[in-house]
Amino acid sequence: MRVFRSSIPVFLLVLGMCTLLAAPPPTWAQQTERSPSDTAPTAQPADAPSTAQPLVLTLRDAVQTALEKNLDLRNAQLDLEDADAQVQEAWGNLYPSLNLNGGYTRNVVTANPFAGSDAANLIGGGGQTEWLAFNERRRLSNDQPITFPQFQQRQRDSLAAAGISMDGGGNPFGVDNEFQGRLQLRQTIYSKQAFASVKGSQQFKDVRRYARDREVQQVTNDVVTAFYQALLAKERTRVLQKRVERAEETLQEVSTRVERGTVPKAQRLGADVERSNARPQLIEARNAADLARDNLKQTIGLSPERPVELDGDLEEQRDGGLQQVSLETISMSNAVRQAIENRPDLKRARLNVELREIRKESSRSAFFPTVEAVANFSYSGRVPDDRSRVQTTDPQDPTNPFFFREQDRGFFNDSFWNPSFSVGLQLNWDLFSGFQRSSRVEQAEIQRRRAEIQRDQLRKAVTVEVRKALRDLEDARERIESQKANVRRAELNYDHVSERVEEGVASPLELREASDQLDQSRLNYLQAVHDYLVAQTDLETALGQPLTPTSESYLMSRR
Repeated sequence: MRVFRSSIPVFLLVLGMCTLLAAPPPTWAQQTERSPSDTAPTAQPADAPSTAQPLVLTLRDAVQTALEKNLDLRNAQLDLEDADAQVQEAWGNLYPSLNLNGGYTRNVVTANPFAGSDAANLIGGGGQTEWLAFNERRRLSNDQPITFPQFQQRQRDSLAAAGISMDGGGNPFGVDNEFQGRLQLRQTIYSKQAFASVKGSQQFKDVRRYARDREVQQVTNDVVTAFYQALLAKERTRVLQKRVERAEETLQEVSTRVERGTVPKAQRLGADVERSNARPQLIEARNAADLARDNLKQTIGLSPERPVELDGDLEEQRDGGLQQVSLETISMSNAVRQAIENRPDLKRARLNVELREIRKESSRSAFFPTVEAVANFSYSGRVPDDRSRVQTTDPQDPTNPFFFREQDRGFFNDSFWNPSFSVGLQLNWDLFSGFQRSSRVEQAEIQRRRAEIQRDQLRKAVTVEVRKALRDLEDARERIESQKANVRRAELNYDHVSERVEEGVASPLELREASDQLDQSRLNYLQAVHDYLVAQTDLETALGQPLTPTSESYLMSRR
Protein backbone atom coordinates (compact mmCIF):
# COMPACT_ATOMS: atom_id res chain seq x y z
CA MET A 1 0.00 0.00 0.00
CA ARG A 2 2.88 2.30 0.86
CA VAL A 3 4.55 1.54 -2.51
CA PHE A 4 1.29 2.28 -4.36
CA ARG A 5 0.94 5.68 -2.67
CA SER A 6 4.53 6.65 -3.49
CA SER A 7 4.03 5.75 -7.17
CA ILE A 8 0.96 8.02 -7.60
CA PRO A 9 2.95 11.28 -8.04
CA VAL A 10 5.22 9.61 -10.58
CA PHE A 11 2.20 8.36 -12.54
CA LEU A 12 0.60 11.81 -12.56
CA LEU A 13 3.84 13.43 -13.75
CA VAL A 14 4.18 10.95 -16.64
CA LEU A 15 0.52 11.46 -17.58
CA GLY A 16 0.96 15.25 -17.65
CA MET A 17 4.01 15.01 -19.89
CA CYS A 18 2.17 12.77 -22.33
CA THR A 19 -0.70 15.26 -22.45
CA LEU A 20 1.66 18.10 -23.27
CA LEU A 21 3.34 16.11 -26.01
CA ALA A 22 0.01 15.16 -27.58
CA ALA A 23 -1.43 18.69 -27.49
CA PRO A 24 -1.01 20.94 -30.55
CA PRO A 25 1.75 23.53 -30.35
CA PRO A 26 0.78 26.96 -29.07
CA THR A 27 0.22 29.90 -31.34
CA TRP A 28 3.62 31.46 -30.74
CA ALA A 29 5.31 28.17 -31.61
CA GLN A 30 3.23 27.74 -34.78
CA GLN A 31 4.21 31.21 -35.95
CA THR A 32 7.88 30.30 -35.87
CA GLU A 33 7.33 27.38 -38.28
CA ARG A 34 6.94 29.07 -41.63
CA SER A 35 7.41 28.05 -45.18
CA PRO A 36 10.74 28.67 -46.88
CA SER A 37 9.18 31.53 -48.82
CA ASP A 38 8.30 33.25 -45.55
CA THR A 39 11.87 33.07 -44.31
CA ALA A 40 13.47 34.60 -47.38
CA PRO A 41 16.23 37.01 -46.40
CA THR A 42 15.53 40.69 -46.71
CA ALA A 43 17.83 43.27 -48.16
CA GLN A 44 20.34 44.68 -45.72
CA PRO A 45 22.35 47.85 -45.92
CA ALA A 46 26.02 47.89 -46.72
CA ASP A 47 26.97 48.26 -43.07
CA ALA A 48 24.60 45.55 -41.83
CA PRO A 49 25.33 43.72 -38.58
CA SER A 50 27.17 40.44 -38.28
CA THR A 51 24.33 38.42 -39.86
CA ALA A 52 25.39 39.70 -43.31
CA GLN A 53 28.05 38.09 -45.46
CA PRO A 54 31.58 39.21 -44.49
CA LEU A 55 33.03 41.99 -46.60
CA VAL A 56 36.26 40.79 -48.19
CA LEU A 57 38.79 43.61 -48.22
CA THR A 58 42.04 43.89 -50.09
CA LEU A 59 44.37 46.77 -49.36
CA ARG A 60 43.17 48.73 -52.39
CA ASP A 61 39.55 48.06 -51.48
CA ALA A 62 40.16 49.36 -47.98
CA VAL A 63 41.76 52.55 -49.29
CA GLN A 64 38.99 53.12 -51.85
CA THR A 65 36.30 52.60 -49.23
CA ALA A 66 38.02 55.01 -46.86
CA LEU A 67 38.22 57.68 -49.56
CA GLU A 68 34.45 57.43 -49.87
CA LYS A 69 33.37 56.98 -46.24
CA ASN A 70 36.04 58.37 -43.94
CA LEU A 71 34.51 61.12 -41.81
CA ASP A 72 37.67 63.23 -41.55
CA LEU A 73 38.02 63.24 -45.32
CA ARG A 74 34.37 64.16 -45.76
CA ASN A 75 34.87 67.08 -43.38
CA ALA A 76 37.88 68.21 -45.41
CA GLN A 77 35.79 68.04 -48.58
CA LEU A 78 33.07 70.12 -46.93
CA ASP A 79 35.70 72.70 -45.98
CA LEU A 80 36.72 72.91 -49.63
CA GLU A 81 33.12 73.34 -50.75
CA ASP A 82 32.68 76.04 -48.10
CA ALA A 83 35.74 77.87 -49.48
CA ASP A 84 34.27 77.66 -52.98
CA ALA A 85 31.06 79.24 -51.69
CA GLN A 86 33.13 82.05 -50.14
CA VAL A 87 34.68 82.72 -53.55
CA GLN A 88 31.21 83.14 -55.02
CA GLU A 89 30.29 85.43 -52.14
CA ALA A 90 33.36 87.60 -52.75
CA TRP A 91 32.53 87.94 -56.44
CA GLY A 92 29.06 89.03 -55.40
CA ASN A 93 30.54 92.32 -54.14
CA LEU A 94 31.49 93.16 -57.74
CA TYR A 95 28.20 92.12 -59.31
CA PRO A 96 25.37 94.66 -59.60
CA SER A 97 22.86 94.71 -56.78
CA LEU A 98 19.16 95.27 -57.33
CA ASN A 99 16.92 96.30 -54.43
CA LEU A 100 13.17 96.74 -54.38
CA ASN A 101 11.25 98.37 -51.54
CA GLY A 102 7.79 99.80 -51.09
CA GLY A 103 5.58 101.31 -48.44
CA TYR A 104 2.14 102.66 -47.61
CA THR A 105 1.26 105.53 -45.25
CA ARG A 106 -2.13 106.53 -43.92
CA ASN A 107 -2.11 110.21 -42.90
CA VAL A 108 -4.62 110.63 -40.09
CA VAL A 109 -3.69 114.24 -39.24
CA THR A 110 -1.33 116.34 -41.38
CA ALA A 111 0.23 119.59 -40.15
CA ASN A 112 0.15 122.71 -42.31
CA PRO A 113 3.77 123.48 -43.20
CA PHE A 114 2.99 127.23 -43.50
CA ALA A 115 1.09 127.59 -40.25
CA GLY A 116 2.09 130.75 -38.34
CA SER A 117 3.66 132.50 -41.34
CA ASP A 118 2.45 135.12 -43.81
CA ALA A 119 2.34 132.46 -46.51
CA ALA A 120 -0.86 131.11 -44.95
CA ASN A 121 -2.66 134.41 -45.77
CA LEU A 122 -1.44 134.31 -49.33
CA ILE A 123 -2.76 130.80 -49.82
CA GLY A 124 -6.08 131.55 -48.13
CA GLY A 125 -6.73 134.85 -50.00
CA GLY A 126 -6.88 133.71 -53.61
CA GLY A 127 -9.29 135.10 -56.27
CA GLN A 128 -7.90 138.64 -56.65
CA THR A 129 -6.07 137.81 -59.86
CA GLU A 130 -9.20 136.37 -61.46
CA TRP A 131 -11.23 139.43 -60.33
CA LEU A 132 -8.71 141.83 -61.93
CA ALA A 133 -8.68 139.85 -65.18
CA PHE A 134 -12.48 139.76 -65.23
CA ASN A 135 -12.78 143.58 -64.80
CA GLU A 136 -10.15 144.13 -67.47
CA ARG A 137 -12.19 142.12 -69.95
CA ARG A 138 -15.34 144.10 -68.98
CA ARG A 139 -13.51 147.39 -69.51
CA LEU A 140 -12.47 146.32 -72.98
CA SER A 141 -16.08 145.41 -73.69
CA ASN A 142 -17.26 148.83 -72.38
CA ASP A 143 -19.01 147.15 -69.43
CA GLN A 144 -19.03 148.43 -65.90
CA PRO A 145 -16.56 146.69 -63.51
CA ILE A 146 -17.76 145.07 -60.33
CA THR A 147 -16.32 145.08 -56.87
CA PHE A 148 -14.35 142.19 -55.41
CA PRO A 149 -17.13 141.20 -52.95
CA GLN A 150 -19.55 141.15 -55.87
CA PHE A 151 -17.13 138.93 -57.78
CA GLN A 152 -16.86 136.52 -54.85
CA GLN A 153 -20.62 136.43 -54.41
CA ARG A 154 -21.17 135.55 -58.06
CA GLN A 155 -18.63 132.70 -57.71
CA ARG A 156 -20.41 131.39 -54.62
CA ASP A 157 -23.72 131.53 -56.48
CA SER A 158 -22.22 129.58 -59.39
CA LEU A 159 -20.84 126.94 -56.99
CA ALA A 160 -24.20 126.61 -55.30
CA ALA A 161 -25.92 126.26 -58.67
CA ALA A 162 -23.47 123.45 -59.55
CA GLY A 163 -24.13 121.76 -56.19
CA ILE A 164 -20.54 122.22 -55.01
CA SER A 165 -19.77 123.06 -51.40
CA MET A 166 -16.46 124.86 -50.81
CA ASP A 167 -16.06 124.91 -47.06
CA GLY A 168 -12.46 126.13 -47.28
CA GLY A 169 -11.35 123.86 -44.40
CA GLY A 170 -8.71 121.18 -44.31
CA ASN A 171 -5.04 121.22 -45.22
CA PRO A 172 -4.31 121.66 -48.92
CA PHE A 173 -0.93 119.93 -48.42
CA GLY A 174 -2.34 116.81 -46.76
CA VAL A 175 -3.17 113.59 -48.62
CA ASP A 176 -4.98 110.71 -46.95
CA ASN A 177 -3.10 107.81 -48.65
CA GLU A 178 0.52 107.73 -49.78
CA PHE A 179 2.13 104.85 -51.73
CA GLN A 180 5.83 104.57 -52.47
CA GLY A 181 7.70 101.98 -54.60
CA ARG A 182 11.40 102.13 -55.39
CA LEU A 183 13.79 100.03 -57.50
CA GLN A 184 17.50 100.74 -57.04
CA LEU A 185 20.41 99.40 -59.10
CA ARG A 186 23.96 99.74 -57.74
CA GLN A 187 27.15 98.73 -59.55
CA THR A 188 30.60 98.90 -58.00
CA ILE A 189 32.98 100.78 -60.28
CA TYR A 190 36.02 100.97 -58.01
CA SER A 191 36.56 99.20 -54.68
CA LYS A 192 40.05 98.05 -53.82
CA GLN A 193 38.73 96.16 -50.83
CA ALA A 194 36.29 94.18 -52.99
CA PHE A 195 39.06 93.28 -55.46
CA ALA A 196 41.30 92.13 -52.59
CA SER A 197 38.44 90.10 -51.15
CA VAL A 198 38.03 88.18 -54.42
CA LYS A 199 41.75 87.47 -54.62
CA GLY A 200 41.87 86.42 -50.98
CA SER A 201 38.91 84.07 -51.28
CA GLN A 202 40.47 82.31 -54.27
CA GLN A 203 43.72 81.95 -52.35
CA PHE A 204 41.81 80.60 -49.35
CA LYS A 205 40.18 78.01 -51.61
CA ASP A 206 43.63 76.82 -52.72
CA VAL A 207 44.68 76.59 -49.07
CA ARG A 208 41.65 74.41 -48.31
CA ARG A 209 42.30 72.27 -51.38
CA TYR A 210 45.85 71.47 -50.29
CA ALA A 211 44.54 70.74 -46.81
CA ARG A 212 42.10 68.26 -48.35
CA ASP A 213 44.90 66.71 -50.43
CA ARG A 214 47.04 66.22 -47.34
CA GLU A 215 44.06 64.75 -45.51
CA VAL A 216 43.71 62.21 -48.33
CA GLN A 217 47.33 61.16 -47.83
CA GLN A 218 46.97 61.00 -44.06
CA VAL A 219 43.77 58.95 -44.24
CA THR A 220 45.34 56.60 -46.77
CA ASN A 221 48.37 56.18 -44.55
CA ASP A 222 46.16 55.46 -41.54
CA VAL A 223 44.17 52.87 -43.48
CA VAL A 224 47.28 51.16 -44.83
CA THR A 225 48.87 51.07 -41.36
CA ALA A 226 45.68 49.69 -39.80
CA PHE A 227 45.42 47.10 -42.58
CA TYR A 228 49.00 45.94 -41.97
CA GLN A 229 48.37 45.81 -38.23
CA ALA A 230 45.31 43.64 -38.82
CA LEU A 231 47.31 41.35 -41.11
CA LEU A 232 50.05 41.05 -38.48
CA ALA A 233 47.49 40.15 -35.81
CA LYS A 234 45.98 37.61 -38.19
CA GLU A 235 49.39 36.04 -38.89
CA ARG A 236 50.24 35.99 -35.18
CA THR A 237 46.99 34.16 -34.49
CA ARG A 238 47.81 31.61 -37.19
CA VAL A 239 51.31 30.99 -35.80
CA LEU A 240 50.02 30.57 -32.25
CA GLN A 241 47.30 28.24 -33.54
CA LYS A 242 49.99 26.01 -35.03
CA ARG A 243 51.87 26.19 -31.76
CA VAL A 244 48.82 24.93 -29.88
CA GLU A 245 48.36 22.15 -32.43
CA ARG A 246 51.99 21.08 -32.03
CA ALA A 247 51.58 21.12 -28.26
CA GLU A 248 48.56 18.83 -28.66
CA GLU A 249 50.56 16.47 -30.89
CA THR A 250 53.47 16.47 -28.45
CA LEU A 251 51.14 15.68 -25.57
CA GLN A 252 49.65 12.74 -27.48
CA GLU A 253 53.07 11.36 -28.39
CA VAL A 254 54.37 11.70 -24.84
CA SER A 255 51.21 10.09 -23.47
CA THR A 256 51.71 7.13 -25.82
CA ARG A 257 55.31 6.71 -24.68
CA VAL A 258 54.28 6.98 -21.04
CA GLU A 259 51.76 4.19 -21.57
CA ARG A 260 54.52 2.11 -23.18
CA GLY A 261 56.77 2.86 -20.24
CA THR A 262 59.57 4.37 -22.34
CA VAL A 263 59.42 7.84 -20.73
CA PRO A 264 58.52 8.98 -17.22
CA LYS A 265 55.15 10.52 -16.39
CA ALA A 266 56.83 13.82 -15.56
CA GLN A 267 57.37 14.47 -19.28
CA ARG A 268 53.65 14.05 -19.97
CA LEU A 269 52.89 16.48 -17.16
CA GLY A 270 55.35 18.98 -18.66
CA ALA A 271 53.75 18.61 -22.12
CA ASP A 272 50.32 19.19 -20.62
CA VAL A 273 51.56 22.36 -18.90
CA GLU A 274 53.06 23.57 -22.19
CA ARG A 275 49.74 23.07 -23.99
CA SER A 276 47.86 24.89 -21.24
CA ASN A 277 50.27 27.83 -21.45
CA ALA A 278 49.87 28.06 -25.24
CA ARG A 279 46.08 28.35 -25.19
CA PRO A 280 45.86 31.70 -23.31
CA GLN A 281 48.37 33.16 -25.73
CA LEU A 282 46.14 32.05 -28.61
CA ILE A 283 43.09 33.60 -26.95
CA GLU A 284 44.94 36.89 -26.49
CA ALA A 285 46.08 36.81 -30.11
CA ARG A 286 42.52 36.28 -31.35
CA ASN A 287 41.30 39.16 -29.23
CA ALA A 288 44.08 41.37 -30.59
CA ALA A 289 43.10 40.38 -34.14
CA ASP A 290 39.49 41.34 -33.48
CA LEU A 291 40.56 44.70 -32.06
CA ALA A 292 42.81 45.32 -35.07
CA ARG A 293 39.92 44.64 -37.46
CA ASP A 294 37.65 46.97 -35.47
CA ASN A 295 40.28 49.68 -35.65
CA LEU A 296 40.54 49.16 -39.40
CA LYS A 297 36.77 49.43 -39.80
CA GLN A 298 36.72 52.63 -37.77
CA THR A 299 39.51 54.13 -39.85
CA ILE A 300 37.78 53.18 -43.09
CA GLY A 301 34.40 54.46 -41.94
CA LEU A 302 32.53 51.16 -41.74
CA SER A 303 30.11 50.18 -39.01
CA PRO A 304 31.74 48.27 -36.12
CA GLU A 305 29.11 45.52 -36.54
CA ARG A 306 30.01 44.96 -40.21
CA PRO A 307 31.96 41.67 -40.51
CA VAL A 308 35.07 41.88 -42.67
CA GLU A 309 37.70 39.45 -43.90
CA LEU A 310 41.18 40.50 -44.98
CA ASP A 311 42.42 39.26 -48.33
CA GLY A 312 46.21 39.04 -48.40
CA ASP A 313 49.21 38.54 -46.16
CA LEU A 314 52.27 40.52 -45.22
CA GLU A 315 54.56 38.69 -47.64
CA GLU A 316 52.36 39.57 -50.62
CA GLN A 317 52.11 43.20 -49.53
CA ARG A 318 55.88 43.42 -49.32
CA ASP A 319 56.36 42.18 -52.88
CA GLY A 320 53.61 44.27 -54.52
CA GLY A 321 50.51 46.30 -53.93
CA LEU A 322 51.36 49.88 -53.16
CA GLN A 323 53.85 52.06 -54.91
CA GLN A 324 57.30 51.35 -53.46
CA VAL A 325 60.15 53.73 -52.81
CA SER A 326 63.55 52.54 -53.97
CA LEU A 327 66.23 53.37 -51.44
CA GLU A 328 68.90 52.74 -54.06
CA THR A 329 67.64 55.59 -56.25
CA ILE A 330 66.75 58.15 -53.60
CA SER A 331 69.21 59.82 -51.28
CA MET A 332 68.55 61.69 -48.08
CA SER A 333 68.94 65.10 -49.72
CA ASN A 334 66.78 64.14 -52.71
CA ALA A 335 64.08 62.79 -50.42
CA VAL A 336 63.99 66.02 -48.41
CA ARG A 337 63.88 68.09 -51.60
CA GLN A 338 61.08 65.94 -53.01
CA ALA A 339 59.06 66.30 -49.81
CA ILE A 340 59.50 70.08 -49.75
CA GLU A 341 58.30 70.27 -53.36
CA ASN A 342 55.41 67.79 -53.15
CA ARG A 343 54.00 67.95 -49.63
CA PRO A 344 50.50 69.51 -49.82
CA ASP A 345 50.78 70.83 -46.27
CA LEU A 346 53.95 72.74 -47.19
CA LYS A 347 52.22 74.13 -50.26
CA ARG A 348 49.38 75.09 -47.99
CA ALA A 349 51.81 76.84 -45.61
CA ARG A 350 53.36 78.81 -48.48
CA LEU A 351 49.95 79.80 -49.78
CA ASN A 352 48.92 80.78 -46.27
CA VAL A 353 51.76 83.33 -46.19
CA GLU A 354 50.51 84.77 -49.48
CA LEU A 355 46.97 84.76 -48.12
CA ARG A 356 48.08 86.80 -45.11
CA GLU A 357 49.73 89.27 -47.46
CA ILE A 358 46.50 89.58 -49.43
CA ARG A 359 44.55 90.18 -46.23
CA LYS A 360 47.06 92.86 -45.32
CA GLU A 361 46.39 94.54 -48.66
CA SER A 362 42.68 94.20 -47.97
CA SER A 363 43.11 96.03 -44.66
CA ARG A 364 45.16 98.74 -46.38
CA SER A 365 42.46 99.15 -49.04
CA ALA A 366 40.24 100.76 -46.39
CA PHE A 367 42.28 103.96 -46.98
CA PHE A 368 40.97 104.18 -50.55
CA PRO A 369 37.54 105.40 -51.69
CA THR A 370 34.79 103.37 -53.25
CA VAL A 371 32.85 104.52 -56.29
CA GLU A 372 29.45 103.16 -57.24
CA ALA A 373 27.03 103.88 -60.06
CA VAL A 374 23.45 104.24 -58.84
CA ALA A 375 20.19 104.19 -60.78
CA ASN A 376 16.84 104.78 -59.06
CA PHE A 377 13.37 104.30 -60.41
CA SER A 378 10.46 105.15 -58.15
CA TYR A 379 6.71 105.27 -58.51
CA SER A 380 4.70 107.20 -55.94
CA GLY A 381 0.99 107.65 -55.41
CA ARG A 382 -0.83 110.30 -53.33
CA VAL A 383 -4.48 109.30 -53.32
CA PRO A 384 -7.07 111.21 -51.20
CA ASP A 385 -10.24 109.63 -49.89
CA ASP A 386 -12.28 112.34 -51.67
CA ARG A 387 -11.09 112.06 -55.24
CA SER A 388 -13.58 114.58 -56.72
CA ARG A 389 -12.37 117.90 -58.17
CA VAL A 390 -13.96 121.16 -59.39
CA GLN A 391 -13.55 121.96 -63.06
CA THR A 392 -13.27 125.76 -63.55
CA THR A 393 -12.64 125.90 -67.29
CA ASP A 394 -15.70 126.35 -69.47
CA PRO A 395 -15.24 124.39 -72.71
CA GLN A 396 -17.31 127.00 -74.58
CA ASP A 397 -15.91 130.11 -72.87
CA PRO A 398 -12.51 129.53 -71.28
CA THR A 399 -12.51 133.08 -69.84
CA ASN A 400 -15.68 132.57 -67.83
CA PRO A 401 -14.63 132.78 -64.11
CA PHE A 402 -18.05 131.65 -62.90
CA PHE A 403 -18.01 128.15 -64.47
CA PHE A 404 -17.83 125.33 -61.94
CA ARG A 405 -18.44 121.60 -62.39
CA GLU A 406 -17.57 118.66 -60.09
CA GLN A 407 -15.72 115.60 -61.52
CA ASP A 408 -14.98 112.17 -59.93
CA ARG A 409 -11.54 110.61 -60.55
CA GLY A 410 -10.62 106.92 -60.20
CA PHE A 411 -8.16 105.47 -57.70
CA PHE A 412 -5.47 105.01 -60.38
CA ASN A 413 -5.97 108.36 -62.05
CA ASP A 414 -2.76 109.71 -63.58
CA SER A 415 -3.00 112.85 -61.47
CA PHE A 416 -2.39 110.74 -58.32
CA TRP A 417 0.50 108.58 -59.57
CA ASN A 418 3.89 109.88 -60.70
CA PRO A 419 7.08 108.02 -61.78
CA SER A 420 10.64 109.27 -61.34
CA PHE A 421 14.01 108.07 -62.65
CA SER A 422 17.52 109.20 -61.74
CA VAL A 423 21.12 108.07 -62.30
CA GLY A 424 24.34 109.14 -60.65
CA LEU A 425 27.66 108.28 -59.06
CA GLN A 426 28.29 107.81 -55.36
CA LEU A 427 31.69 108.31 -53.73
CA ASN A 428 32.38 106.98 -50.25
CA TRP A 429 35.72 107.84 -48.66
CA ASP A 430 36.44 107.32 -44.99
CA LEU A 431 39.02 110.02 -44.26
CA PHE A 432 39.58 109.37 -40.55
CA SER A 433 38.44 106.54 -38.29
CA GLY A 434 40.45 106.98 -35.13
CA PHE A 435 43.56 105.06 -36.35
CA GLN A 436 41.53 101.84 -36.58
CA ARG A 437 42.59 101.13 -40.15
CA SER A 438 46.29 101.49 -39.45
CA SER A 439 45.88 99.18 -36.44
CA ARG A 440 44.20 96.55 -38.61
CA VAL A 441 47.05 96.80 -41.13
CA GLU A 442 49.56 96.26 -38.33
CA GLN A 443 47.63 93.23 -37.08
CA ALA A 444 47.58 91.77 -40.60
CA GLU A 445 51.35 92.22 -40.83
CA ILE A 446 51.79 90.35 -37.56
CA GLN A 447 49.63 87.51 -38.87
CA ARG A 448 51.77 87.36 -42.02
CA ARG A 449 54.96 87.09 -39.97
CA ARG A 450 53.41 84.37 -37.83
CA ALA A 451 52.48 82.46 -41.01
CA GLU A 452 56.11 82.68 -42.16
CA ILE A 453 57.28 81.25 -38.84
CA GLN A 454 54.77 78.40 -39.10
CA ARG A 455 55.95 77.68 -42.65
CA ASP A 456 59.59 77.52 -41.55
CA GLN A 457 58.70 75.31 -38.58
CA LEU A 458 56.77 72.93 -40.80
CA ARG A 459 59.64 72.77 -43.27
CA LYS A 460 62.06 71.75 -40.52
CA ALA A 461 59.57 69.22 -39.16
CA VAL A 462 59.15 67.72 -42.64
CA THR A 463 62.92 67.40 -42.99
CA VAL A 464 63.17 65.54 -39.68
CA GLU A 465 60.17 63.36 -40.60
CA VAL A 466 61.67 62.33 -43.93
CA ARG A 467 65.07 61.55 -42.44
CA LYS A 468 63.46 59.46 -39.70
CA ALA A 469 61.27 57.61 -42.21
CA LEU A 470 64.29 56.73 -44.33
CA ARG A 471 66.21 55.45 -41.33
CA ASP A 472 63.23 53.41 -40.14
CA LEU A 473 62.88 51.86 -43.58
CA GLU A 474 66.57 50.94 -43.71
CA ASP A 475 66.41 49.48 -40.22
CA ALA A 476 63.29 47.44 -41.02
CA ARG A 477 64.81 46.07 -44.21
CA GLU A 478 67.95 44.97 -42.39
CA ARG A 479 65.87 43.29 -39.69
CA ILE A 480 63.89 41.44 -42.37
CA GLU A 481 67.06 39.91 -43.81
CA SER A 482 68.30 39.01 -40.35
CA GLN A 483 64.99 37.47 -39.24
CA LYS A 484 64.62 35.58 -42.52
CA ALA A 485 67.96 33.87 -41.93
CA ASN A 486 66.99 33.23 -38.32
CA VAL A 487 63.74 31.53 -39.43
CA ARG A 488 65.68 29.23 -41.75
CA ARG A 489 68.02 28.26 -38.92
CA ALA A 490 65.07 27.65 -36.57
CA GLU A 491 63.38 25.43 -39.18
CA LEU A 492 66.55 23.39 -39.67
CA ASN A 493 66.96 23.05 -35.91
CA TYR A 494 63.35 21.92 -35.51
CA ASP A 495 63.70 19.33 -38.29
CA HIS A 496 66.95 18.06 -36.78
CA VAL A 497 65.45 17.73 -33.28
CA SER A 498 62.39 15.98 -34.72
CA GLU A 499 64.61 13.37 -36.37
CA ARG A 500 66.53 12.86 -33.13
CA VAL A 501 63.28 12.42 -31.20
CA GLU A 502 62.15 9.78 -33.68
CA GLU A 503 65.49 8.03 -33.27
CA GLY A 504 65.10 8.17 -29.50
CA VAL A 505 68.24 10.19 -28.82
CA ALA A 506 66.36 13.43 -27.93
CA SER A 507 63.58 14.12 -25.50
CA PRO A 508 60.21 15.74 -26.25
CA LEU A 509 61.34 18.65 -24.11
CA GLU A 510 64.03 19.47 -26.66
CA LEU A 511 61.41 19.27 -29.40
CA ARG A 512 59.17 21.71 -27.57
CA GLU A 513 62.06 24.11 -27.12
CA ALA A 514 62.87 23.91 -30.84
CA SER A 515 59.20 24.48 -31.63
CA ASP A 516 59.09 27.55 -29.40
CA GLN A 517 62.20 28.93 -31.06
CA LEU A 518 60.64 28.40 -34.49
CA ASP A 519 57.41 30.13 -33.48
CA GLN A 520 59.27 33.06 -31.98
CA SER A 521 61.47 33.37 -35.07
CA ARG A 522 58.44 33.44 -37.36
CA LEU A 523 56.72 36.05 -35.21
CA ASN A 524 59.87 38.18 -35.20
CA TYR A 525 60.08 37.88 -38.97
CA LEU A 526 56.44 38.87 -39.42
CA GLN A 527 56.97 41.80 -37.08
CA ALA A 528 59.95 42.91 -39.16
CA VAL A 529 57.92 42.65 -42.38
CA HIS A 530 55.13 44.64 -40.75
CA ASP A 531 57.57 47.32 -39.58
CA TYR A 532 59.06 47.51 -43.07
CA LEU A 533 55.68 48.00 -44.71
CA VAL A 534 54.65 50.62 -42.16
CA ALA A 535 57.98 52.41 -42.58
CA GLN A 536 57.47 52.36 -46.34
CA THR A 537 54.03 53.90 -46.20
CA ASP A 538 55.26 56.43 -43.63
CA LEU A 539 58.05 57.42 -46.00
CA GLU A 540 55.67 57.80 -48.92
CA THR A 541 53.42 59.95 -46.76
CA ALA A 542 56.40 61.99 -45.60
CA LEU A 543 57.44 62.53 -49.22
CA GLY A 544 53.93 63.67 -50.11
CA GLN A 545 53.48 61.32 -53.03
CA PRO A 546 50.26 59.34 -53.57
CA LEU A 547 50.14 55.92 -51.97
CA THR A 548 47.87 54.30 -54.54
CA PRO A 549 46.55 55.14 -58.01
CA THR A 550 43.15 55.29 -56.34
CA SER A 551 44.12 58.22 -54.19
CA GLU A 552 45.76 59.97 -57.13
CA SER A 553 42.63 59.64 -59.25
CA TYR A 554 40.62 60.91 -56.32
CA LEU A 555 42.76 64.02 -56.12
CA MET A 556 42.58 64.68 -59.85
CA SER A 557 38.82 64.19 -59.99
CA ARG A 558 38.25 66.54 -57.05
CA ARG A 559 40.34 69.24 -58.65
